[in-house]
Amino acid sequence: MVKTQSPSETAELLRPYKVGDIVEGSVVGIGRSAVYLDLAPQGTGIIYGREFLDEKDALKDVKPGDNITAKITNMETDKGYIELSLREAGRELSWEKLKENKENEESVMVKIIGANKGGLLAEIHSTPAFLPVSQLSPEHYPRVENGDGNKILEELTKFVGEELEVQIIDMDAKEGKLILSERSKERARVKELLGSYKVEDVVSGEITGVVDFGAFIKFGKEAEELEGLIHISEIDWQIIDDPSQVLKVGDKVEAKIIDISQGRVSLSLKALKEDPWKGIETKYAKGDVVKGKVTKLNPFGTFIEIEPRIQGLAHISEFGTKLKMEESLHLGKEYTFTIVEVNAPEHRMSLHLESETAAKSENAESGSKS
Repeated sequence: MVKTQSPSETAELLRPYKVGDIVEGSVVGIGRSAVYLDLAPQGTGIIYGREFLDEKDALKDVKPGDNITAKITNMETDKGYIELSLREAGRELSWEKLKENKENEESVMVKIIGANKGGLLAEIHSTPAFLPVSQLSPEHYPRVENGDGNKILEELTKFVGEELEVQIIDMDAKEGKLILSERSKERARVKELLGSYKVEDVVSGEITGVVDFGAFIKFGKEAEELEGLIHISEIDWQIIDDPSQVLKVGDKVEAKIIDISQGRVSLSLKALKEDPWKGIETKYAKGDVVKGKVTKLNPFGTFIEIEPRIQGLAHISEFGTKLKMEESLHLGKEYTFTIVEVNAPEHRMSLHLESETAAKSENAESGSKS
């Protein structure tokens, strides 16, 4: 039985080739530094020169009759052949396959071949790929205190040579960018488990990691454990500079769920503590003169402790420049301030340094210089 071609197949076969097309041909000849392909009815293709040398290993076992896929780089050489590239065809086909992987949200196994402070290096279909630290699964995330870059790199280097299951979350063939995520494979399972929780729920859990931006907490039944993040701003009502000074791995805590989105859960410890700002407006008012201790100097101003867990801010504009602020105020010292504003719902108190205090500071500075 003779197989006949459909009109569309015939039309495609007769469509004139152009530079950039991916074509398939049968090997009709093998020279010392060239391979010839039958691209009938449109001519004969050739892989030669630099292309032949670069792909010598891939071509060493080909024989007449083998089919090869290549990309057209020149429609006619000086000898009338259609010039082909194996390397460019392979690259383009790889990106097509990667695109399918991404669109179908397929999981793939990749071998980690390197690491830097930002994440892990891998390859998929011979294409370089990057797995950022932020996209590592909770169990693989480097729990490094104070965000020490060298320690993070040390932890990430342990994965070199291992295989991880990932999904493609971003790609750009022109830029050669391929971004992977290990978190996405867990997303469906986590979303399903999170279905039994809601915002405002209080859960009991264990601190599994402490980093510079907060702490990780594991909660739920043993077979259905979930991990969430307690951001540094949700640890306590007072300002926390170093979470490791407040929380340790293994601590048993209760936390309130404050957000569930995109398969992630955020929790709060301070939401279960009495808000020290509640009713503060009955105690302090605009124009009141108060004593306060300097706890932190920032480029935007200085934090002043009025009483335990209640801090106000003297904005940088009160001083003009950061240098003048640092000359006027010193960490741990107590000064006199006037309250400019009290906003209990936003936990904000604005302060103005009393001129008498500033003058004393300037006089003391002048005295030391003289």
